[in-house]
Amino acid sequence: MSEKSDDKGLEKKTNVEKKKCDSSDEDSDGWEEMEKTAEMIKCLFCENINTNFDDAIEHLKKLHEFDFFVIHNRHELNHLSYLQLIYFIYSEKLSPCKIMEEEDDIWGGSDFPTASCFPEDKKAWMTFDIEGFIEDQEEIERKKHKPSYMCNSDDEEKKEMSTIKASELRDLKESLSSLRKRYQALDNDNKELKEIVSALRESALKSLVDEDKKDEKEKTSLKDDESYFTSYSHYGIHQEMLCDAVRTESYRDAIAKNTSSIKGKIVMDLGCGTGILSMFASQTGAKRVISVDQSDIIYQAMDIARRNKMSNIKFLKGKIEEISLPSEKVDVIVSEWMGYFLLFEGMLDSVIYARDRYLTKGGMLFPNRCNISLVGSGDVDRHRERIGFWESVYGFDMSSMKDDVLREASVEVCKPDTIITESNIIADFNLMIVTTNCYSFSYNFNLKVTRKGSLTSLVGYFDTFFDLPTVPVEFSTGPHAEPTHWKQVVFFLPTPVEVTLDDVISGTFTCQRNPKDPRSLMITIKMQDQELEYNFM
Repeated sequence: MSEKSDDKGLEKKTNVEKKKCDSSDEDSDGWEEMEKTAEMIKCLFCENINTNFDDAIEHLKKLHEFDFFVIHNRHELNHLSYLQLIYFIYSEKLSPCKIMEEEDDIWGGSDFPTASCFPEDKKAWMTFDIEGFIEDQEEIERKKHKPSYMCNSDDEEKKEMSTIKASELRDLKESLSSLRKRYQALDNDNKELKEIVSALRESALKSLVDEDKKDEKEKTSLKDDESYFTSYSHYGIHQEMLCDAVRTESYRDAIAKNTSSIKGKIVMDLGCGTGILSMFASQTGAKRVISVDQSDIIYQAMDIARRNKMSNIKFLKGKIEEISLPSEKVDVIVSEWMGYFLLFEGMLDSVIYARDRYLTKGGMLFPNRCNISLVGSGDVDRHRERIGFWESVYGFDMSSMKDDVLREASVEVCKPDTIITESNIIADFNLMIVTTNCYSFSYNFNLKVTRKGSLTSLVGYFDTFFDLPTVPVEFSTGPHAEPTHWKQVVFFLPTPVEVTLDDVISGTFTCQRNPKDPRSLMITIKMQDQELEYNFM
């Protein structure tokens, strides 16, 4: 095998003369030296020396577990890549294990090595006929894997093939065909089974995810409710509401001036707080008052009622959706449930539940109607304080804050003289028939400008009505009315819009309940090619 390798190695010389490591003269001398030392073959990885390539290759396999044929099957070695590999092993001093484990052809990008690139003791490897070696190994492998009925008999000199009967061969073919069909059927069944298992697994995972989401939603809801009711355990908020004369006196007048609607009736005070409305009803002649509240302030309300000798008031701590009333039905439900922009806080849900569950046929709600209105404001100074402020803060540009500030709807009292448009009622609720879907609504507004100026914001507010048979009562939280603790909700625009008398500001106002916090709202206003989003939390 070494003589054959020498001949082919010399033939390859003519194909590589243009690839050089040093100079053309040095290359020529290198080839001559290589021919002289071809009979001395030093191992690529150790000091062992062989006199022929068969022994050298066998040594590489047994001692170093290094196999050119395996490398060829993985990387398709030819004469060029073989020489690059040999040079790479020498120059990088790689271990045989590293080469055998390598999945990529890491030596393929190197220059073509010439004889002068190799040390004297490695030049013999350039004469190895790698392509002939590969051909010999492939022939050996083909003989190993020939079918039994094609194998040579022991008498290789006669080159006779062992044979089997035609009938036996036919039976074998039929058996093979039957086995193939059975295998195909099993394979189809296996695929179908895998699909079923995969579907069951996806279904199980989806159920687990849905259950986790449900649990998380319930935990979030409970946490939000706990935070909401805890806020009403603080005395400051109750003092603020009691000091709101518009709010408190409107409820007092609605109850006290409509005695026929209260006297001798069973009244529910939903969200009673300090119990002020319960005592108004008791004082007006209610047969019984059932006062419900989830916050701890109810314990103070009990003491207040006792001190004022209101013995016909029954206090119940808990959510109306979870407690049991001492009476199957009530004649009147009184509730001060309204939040900022009317719907914020989401307490209307509880009123609707109490109405549907406990209010007797022909019963009354105090109040029984509310609406929401929108109006335009031109308060340039306030816009500069709220939005323009961020353009220069102690000399620093903080204008990147403006987008987040704009998204927060602001609760504040607007000066009446800053209003520059007519108002639009954008939502109207009859509380006797309204459903919990009322939190989501959309309205196409058209606000007529009443005086020239700069439109800086849209302002939302609500009106409340007690449509009672004796003395109707109503109050407004708008900027033209006496201020209340609800104030107004201001939706600032990014930049002021110049308007003149009789202009019409048109757009769409959309309100939705926040899916992450059912007690808060998400507002979208589309106007003048802008889509503005506001969080009301």
